[in-house]
Amino acid sequence: MFFACKSASSTASSSEATTLSTKLDKSTQVALKGNWVLTNVSYPGSDYIKVNSFDLADSKCFIGSTWSFISNNNKGNMALTSPSCTGFSSPIVWSINNQGLFVLKILNAGEKAKKVRDGYLLKVAGVTESSFQLVDNINVGGQVKDVVYQFQRAN
Repeated sequence: MFFACKSASSTASSSEATTLSTKLDKSTQVALKGNWVLTNVSYPGSDYIKVNSFDLADSKCFIGSTWSFISNNNKGNMALTSPSCTGFSSPIVWSINNQGLFVLKILNAGEKAKKVRDGYLLKVAGVTESSFQLVDNINVGGQVKDVVYQFQRAN
C-alpha cells in the first residue's frame, strides 16, 4: 500500500501562481451553484493508495460530504459527515478560472479569504446539470496520479 499526502497546491510564493489566470469562467461557476454531495473518490489505475485530501482527512472520509457553492460571491461551505470519520465543517471560497481550474480555499471560522495564503487547484471535468468531477494530481513514489472527486447535485 502506498501513502500520499496532498500538500497545498498553490501558494502566493509559488512560481505557478504567477501564471495562474485570474479570469473567471462564470458560466461553469453558475452551473455548479447549489448544494452537492461528494459521492465517490477514486484513483484511476491506483487502487492501493491512501490520500490525505486537502490536508484534512483520509480521502474516503470525504464520501458523503456536503458542499454548497454560491456563484455570485464565490463563497460556500463544506462538511464532512461520514460516521466513521471525525466531523468537520468550514466555510470555503472558490472560483473556476478560464483555464478550467477550480481554486479552493478552506477557511477557519471568522477568517478572511485574503488572509489565507494556501489553497488547492483542481481540474474541473464532466460538468452536467446533475454531476461534475474535480481532479487532483498527487505524487506517489515519483509518479503523478489522479484523484477524482465525483459530485452529485443534492437539490
